[in-house]
Amino acid sequence: MTTILVWHRSDLRTVDNPALAAAHEDGDRIASAFVVDPRYYGADGLACDARLQFLQECLADLRDQYRDLGSDLALLDGDPRRRLRALLDSGAVDAVYYNRHPTARHGRRVAETVRSWAETTAVAGDGLRYADGRHDDGTAAVDTREGWDDHCEAYFESDPVPRPEALSATPVDSDVTLDAVADRFGDPDKRDRPRGGTVAANARLEGFCDRIGSYPSVVSPPAAAQDRSSRLSADLAFGTLSPRQIYRRVRQCPDGRGRSMYVSRLYWNRHYHQKLADWPGWTDRAVNPVFRGLFRDEHDPELDEAWQTGRTGFPMVDAAMRALTETGYINFRMRAMVAAVYVYVLKQWWKRGADFMYAHLLDADAAINYTQWQSQCNLTGVHPVRVYDPAKQQREYDPDGEFVREYVPELAPLPDEHLAEPAQAPVHVQRECGVDIGEDYPYPVVDYDHEADRAREIYADLADRAREALSDPRVRRRCSFSNRGRDRTDGDDGHGTRGQATLSDF
Repeated sequence: MTTILVWHRSDLRTVDNPALAAAHEDGDRIASAFVVDPRYYGADGLACDARLQFLQECLADLRDQYRDLGSDLALLDGDPRRRLRALLDSGAVDAVYYNRHPTARHGRRVAETVRSWAETTAVAGDGLRYADGRHDDGTAAVDTREGWDDHCEAYFESDPVPRPEALSATPVDSDVTLDAVADRFGDPDKRDRPRGGTVAANARLEGFCDRIGSYPSVVSPPAAAQDRSSRLSADLAFGTLSPRQIYRRVRQCPDGRGRSMYVSRLYWNRHYHQKLADWPGWTDRAVNPVFRGLFRDEHDPELDEAWQTGRTGFPMVDAAMRALTETGYINFRMRAMVAAVYVYVLKQWWKRGADFMYAHLLDADAAINYTQWQSQCNLTGVHPVRVYDPAKQQREYDPDGEFVREYVPELAPLPDEHLAEPAQAPVHVQRECGVDIGEDYPYPVVDYDHEADRAREIYADLADRAREALSDPRVRRRCSFSNRGRDRTDGDDGHGTRGQATLSDF
């Protein structure tokens, strides 16, 4: 009797789970497990407590799914390499199956080790293409971009993999409980957090489909996005629903701009995951070598802290950063703006900012977060130097001050016309409103116009070298875009997000 263990990672579901389906077809008996890696719960894991609790809820839901099938989910404690190897060596299981997906840092090293074992099958069923072999010059032996669009479209259009109708009792027991794991982190550190698990995810999906027609008008304004976008980004990150499941359901919605925009974002989601699969260095270093180390030596702890705590004196930036740390979510436009301000205006090293954002995001996904930081800050050498003006962003996307007043309440009494640049409010207006700029709220920590001009000059000085670096086919390939399909637009969606739709738009 062949016993196959299904190792769950970021695929916390039983429906449309290719590894589970393949194991059920190939094995006589199925075990399933999630390995609680202590590294994820430490400082190196870059995971806020709210994200850890979301994971706990996803695991509880997944356990219920397996119990409904007559089996159970085993929770194992420790390094996955050690725990899985011990199960194989002891004869408790004969093989390990898992879904392949691009990972970063420690997770990538773990997955590479497990995949190297003869008893392991890594199932690629996520719409991505993987090239394991390399030529002598370091380029992939297989061009994953060749035919990628058709490959990805075929994935979305194919039927989701059904889950088994029933499973036998699992031969692998848990050695840690969810309650014991929960003791490793504190109380949830975010408010208004969505609940984790497939049941909650399906409810979110259905609710969004009911209002998908309004999606184009809510994707960019931050207050509207936090309340009325799909908020499925964490479900995609943890795999409580697959991209294909969401795609197939959304395609059932009435045709219109909202549906087409959302479908486009699902393709972009796969696109950025493909980029990480092709080159895992996105999380660690600038993709264009000319920009490696840019502003690293200019680290200013006070500017860094002002940005992190929402005390820069730029209300839209401060509202976005406080929303991030208080709720674990901001929409794409705000993510792009705070990243641009951090690098272009404050002249800080991109990776510190990207790590901070990743640590606080409930929907943290390395394939999205780090590639987007690099794109927004033009560490590719192919993107425009777009220095977001926080005042302009507030006037255009929060004209009534709903978002700023919620997260920067000390400015709430100011009239709308002074909310974008409170330092410019006349003294008599401040006095009448009871707001003292410099006391209740800081002056801008830097001169925006001066620093924006400096950034453009710095990048202009590096432009020739950056273009030269792109003559290296490996660099050019990493910085380029894959095709995005006949149905998707490679242009501005009307909200200034040209070529940059991401998980946070969901």
